[in-house]
Amino acid sequence: MIIRIRRPRALGQPLVFVSITLVILAAASFLLRSQQYKSIQLSEATDFTKPPPLDGTTTTQVHVIHSDTEVDSLQEVPTQEEFEEESRKLLDDPEEGAIYGNTLETLIDKNKRTAQQNKFLTRSGSEVPYSIDEPYIFNPYPRYNSRAWKSSHSAYTPCLGPTGKEVEDIHVFKGHPSRFPEPGFGSYDLLGIDKNLCFERRTRLGPYGVAPMEDKDGLPFDWETADWGELQLQCLHKNKGRFATEYPANTFSDGDSGFHVATERKHKADGPADSIMKNMKRWWTPKKQYGSLTNMTGRTDKSATELRSAVLLRSYTGKKYTENDKQVIRSMVTELSLRTGGQYQVFLFVHVKENRDIWSDDEAYEDILDTAVPVEFRGMTVLWDEASMKLVYPKLSKEAIQVHNAQFLSVQVFMQKFREYDFVWNWELDSRLTGHHYDFLTKLVDFSRKQPRKGLWERNERFYIPSYHGDYDTVFRKSVEQAAGQDSIWGAPHLPVVNPIGPKPPLPAPELDRYEWGVGEEADLITLSPMFNPIDSNWVLRDQVWGYQSDAFPGKDLPRRATIITQVRLSRKLVDAMHAGNLRGNHVGSEMVAPTTALVHGLKAVYAPMPVFFDRPWNGTQLARWFNGGPRGQSGGLGSAMGWGREGRFQGATWYFRAVPPPRLYNNWMGYEDTGVGGTEWERSHGRPCLPAMFLHPLKDVRPTPKGYTSESRLPY
Repeated sequence: MIIRIRRPRALGQPLVFVSITLVILAAASFLLRSQQYKSIQLSEATDFTKPPPLDGTTTTQVHVIHSDTEVDSLQEVPTQEEFEEESRKLLDDPEEGAIYGNTLETLIDKNKRTAQQNKFLTRSGSEVPYSIDEPYIFNPYPRYNSRAWKSSHSAYTPCLGPTGKEVEDIHVFKGHPSRFPEPGFGSYDLLGIDKNLCFERRTRLGPYGVAPMEDKDGLPFDWETADWGELQLQCLHKNKGRFATEYPANTFSDGDSGFHVATERKHKADGPADSIMKNMKRWWTPKKQYGSLTNMTGRTDKSATELRSAVLLRSYTGKKYTENDKQVIRSMVTELSLRTGGQYQVFLFVHVKENRDIWSDDEAYEDILDTAVPVEFRGMTVLWDEASMKLVYPKLSKEAIQVHNAQFLSVQVFMQKFREYDFVWNWELDSRLTGHHYDFLTKLVDFSRKQPRKGLWERNERFYIPSYHGDYDTVFRKSVEQAAGQDSIWGAPHLPVVNPIGPKPPLPAPELDRYEWGVGEEADLITLSPMFNPIDSNWVLRDQVWGYQSDAFPGKDLPRRATIITQVRLSRKLVDAMHAGNLRGNHVGSEMVAPTTALVHGLKAVYAPMPVFFDRPWNGTQLARWFNGGPRGQSGGLGSAMGWGREGRFQGATWYFRAVPPPRLYNNWMGYEDTGVGGTEWERSHGRPCLPAMFLHPLKDVRPTPKGYTSESRLPY
């Protein structure tokens, strides 16, 4: 694969004792490491069966833990029919649908926040015609160039936006709607996010196109004159003293693969893959007056220690960009890149589906870029295609290399050439964040950095349910460790097919650690959903393992984890390890590759429990039963909600690959009618919708809806 960026021409209550007892009892049969497995036959009608087998048989094999005492312990797996019955009963609850129809008219708790959170808010002195409340300026950024800042950082220089003026901060409203429920999963308080802020479309996205914009001369602004790639480079150049100009090589690459990417040194090209890598940045030629990052000088003292992250917005040729798509991309570039002075760099990462030789034919490349990408984003676009992946990873099979199974291959190749980024976010373009991008991501990163490694993988594999689990750092932590017993993961597992690159535990057993190992360590992987064990889960992609085998070790025995959705942050080290493994022919499916690589290499991975809401008023016990239904209260394994036939449990959630609340909430928030709520007439009677900060997925083609419109999100079965 060649990746090239084209610079366009200048353009004009806590766990109750009963719950703890149940967890301990469920774990009793797992406490010894010398466990054996026994198979039992279950009928096809059983809730957790696989899709009907091709040979017409009506049974499936399910493993049950068998203890040394010869006493079988059959885990109770409630059926999907039971779930659906409970779900139907909740339709009669007065709090059903409480996440919908909330407006600025019902805000409460306007002044409930921490002193630190209060520092981010200043009065705007402005009024809006649709609210009696004054919006506040929201500035969650560091106090750049303050005495504290300068003690450990180089100088920060503000950057210009597309209108030629310095970028400004968005506005928010204090409070949250009175009827809006607590999240079912995750916690604002745990992450340090202000739960008493409400985001409304005009104050949130107004600077990015929802409201009319003017240039620095007061004239109407034409967005097609913007060049978001050039703006990011200008900004980075102004702040060049804050970032590194020399970057580490990938020391994990397979030297026998014929594909040498370890350093930028000159070497004899051994084949097409080498040519691809050497040409990847051929068009990354910023305008001369700004120079390139690798030519910038300025890291002259130890204070220039800031880490950088790339954000890859996943797109494809043939996509029709809606106005909302454009507004969201503009907001991400502004809030993550321009406002931070280059701490982040945002790319439009476009999968070329056409079978054209764009890697050696410049005109073909230009044509794809000009027809597939809005003009304002062409300067920040990276093209890639699936065919080139086969050249880069010749040991992977045709099935393994398909983009559905190998979403991260292109990310890996990107990171081999763009070594200036310490981290990379793989970002789904059909997700939305109602809150502030920098604020939310910073809180996720901060939380992950603080996490100790002791019990981390066990915490990672459970949906955190505050109303059931109690305090995260005390009750939840201890109950999870008790459930894991002697099976707690401590460092990389001993596998004959993997040479771990992660650090070894400082102590021989986790019981000896006082929650110190890992605290302050940057996470190599941050996910937004649990990293569950797919083995025995009946998740449809659980057996996608290629390679990872030897004469004494079958690949099916590889311990693995998965996460849904693949919107995650990865470290350069993790990506390098993934890349090296794929060069050797080792691979697992897209949802498994990052968590599994982190697991087998002993790298730090963290599920950051962001708030997830439901359209029904499930209590904590119900949520634990239906979503952490695996062994010992895990989300994976036997009984997993991610299993075939059970994923419908997420239909009422705000984050999954199929769900109804995301489009309903977001359409209403944008002023569009959906399922009898929202739209101009509805807002005249009820007020302007607002939402707390939350991620939503999936959202396809956000655009004005016709009268009577109702969102649907159906599973493929």
